[in-house]
Amino acid sequence: MRYAYAAAAGIMVSTGLFVAAQLAGPLQPAGAGNGHPALVRGESAKQTPLPLRRIPNTAFNAGEKLSFDVKFGFVKAGEASLAIPEVRDMQGTGAFRVVFRVNSTSAFSWVFRVEDRYETFVDTSGIFSWRFEQHIREGGYRRDFSADFDQVNHKAYTTGGTYPIPPFVQDIMSSFYYVRTLDFSKSKPGDRFHMENFYKDTTYALDVKFLGRETVRTGAGTFRCAVVEPMVREGGLFKSEGRIIVYLSDDERKIPVKVSTQVVIGSIDGVLREYRGIGPLASRVE
Repeated sequence: MRYAYAAAAGIMVSTGLFVAAQLAGPLQPAGAGNGHPALVRGESAKQTPLPLRRIPNTAFNAGEKLSFDVKFGFVKAGEASLAIPEVRDMQGTGAFRVVFRVNSTSAFSWVFRVEDRYETFVDTSGIFSWRFEQHIREGGYRRDFSADFDQVNHKAYTTGGTYPIPPFVQDIMSSFYYVRTLDFSKSKPGDRFHMENFYKDTTYALDVKFLGRETVRTGAGTFRCAVVEPMVREGGLFKSEGRIIVYLSDDERKIPVKVSTQVVIGSIDGVLREYRGIGPLASRVE
């Protein structure tokens, strides 16, 4: 149950947005291969002596807030929110502060209480992570974890130690925001996007597979969606977590409309209930 709940809401970051949000961000060659070129950001060069990239981003900005119902089968088990409340200064450059929360309903808390919060600080130009926090309260289990990413010397300083990282590493939340900047308009079923992200003490590799397009009805409306699935490699992060399918609005925003997670105990779905700070969505049909 642990992590699967947040995963479906994962709403990613996470471990689905958060287990589902753990779509990872690409290394530099993969980014360049998908039309995301690395550029030197002159205004940061004095403070950050590595060629920071600039990723075109029309998908999200500060002020965005997404709210979800988390369903265990046909039962509403909780609520989740994914928000970008502000831009903060990180290492002399701007970073989106992204906050993901998931809480069980009062009724479901009698069975299994969940109060999780994740935060990430995503570079506004390069769409990579500067800092990640995870605060988990699930049943009797508690976990507080943080990681600060030195993107100059390629090290992650975490509550558990110091570890090497690749350039422009992602965390399990920032990776999802990178995925939202990808262009799926010409993607065909079976196309894959190579990703890597850091979690706990390891950098994991996985691919995001484009499955096709579907129309999804939610409490927030009916949307045309691009459907993707994180594909684990042998021994990777999702080996025992079950299949995760992510439905993104098929427009420039690519907001998560639905995240469906199949686990041993059944199906857990995060379904969009409300969105704010975004404006009209071209994918909405009603």
